[in-house]
Amino acid sequence: QLQLVESGGGLVQPGGSLKLSCSVSGATLDYYAIGWFRQAPGKEREGVSCISSYGRRTDYANSVKGRFTISRDIAKNTVYLQMNSLKPEDTAVYYCAADLRTYPAVCTALDGEGRYNYWGQGTQVAVSS
Repeated sequence: QLQLVESGGGLVQPGGSLKLSCSVSGATLDYYAIGWFRQAPGKEREGVSCISSYGRRTDYANSVKGRFTISRDIAKNTVYLQMNSLKPEDTAVYYCAADLRTYPAVCTALDGEGRYNYWGQGTQVAVSS
């Protein structure tokens, strides 16, 4: 059974940084696309970033491009989202998700939720002074 567990969220001031982790168990993440999504209060869940099979391609939403970086550690079976220059509008619950139905997978940040069939429980990020 695949499990994804996010961690690393918290409260940070505008301009600050956080690094989110998505620990994967039950499958080798190298084979699959992993995405990061976020959902702000009263808004729909939106794609933030993703990394394709074998790390061949990464993609970002325009709103985070140049500030966020997705990466992975195969030995730890973990995907990270480094978030710099955080803004109040980045406040949301952040989720990681895995697409185990497509192999090999090329993803984009615009891919909808329906692409992913496994989800973590989310981690809260709050950006406020």
